[in-house]
Amino acid sequence: MNAMPVLFLLALLVAPLAQADPPEDVPMYAVSLVGSPYRLGGDSPETGLDCSGFVGHVFRTTLGIRLPRDSRAISDATQPLDSSELRPGDLVFFNTLNRAFSHVGIYLGENRFVHATSSRTGSVMVSRLDDLYWRTRFDGARRIDLPDAPPAD
Repeated sequence: MNAMPVLFLLALLVAPLAQADPPEDVPMYAVSLVGSPYRLGGDSPETGLDCSGFVGHVFRTTLGIRLPRDSRAISDATQPLDSSELRPGDLVFFNTLNRAFSHVGIYLGENRFVHATSSRTGSVMVSRLDDLYWRTRFDGARRIDLPDAPPAD
């Protein structure tokens, strides 16, 4: 497979993220997993990811932060945000199973988020917050408390 189209897609999706906070590694790595298979209970891109396994894998790999295993527990462990405060790397939550916070994704900017979904493609994909399906199920945004940087020597 030619890597050029994949690299172009990554550059196109991540280009607007230069001012990301948390570190831009979070959304960049998350987008690199687009196309990884979906698997309920999965937390590895090689064997499959579900939504919370995807988010946990991204934060563990990029920042060494371990998150709870399910989306509701992740929402409880993070800081609520107003939608107007969303920045790339923040979390977005949805009610997809008739219960609050049953789905989670990582915000990319420009109304886009990346998530592991079974119902649409069976893989990690990028969606838009303003799509009717996601807009009507939006449960809110949250931010992960990042550890303080170590003091300079």
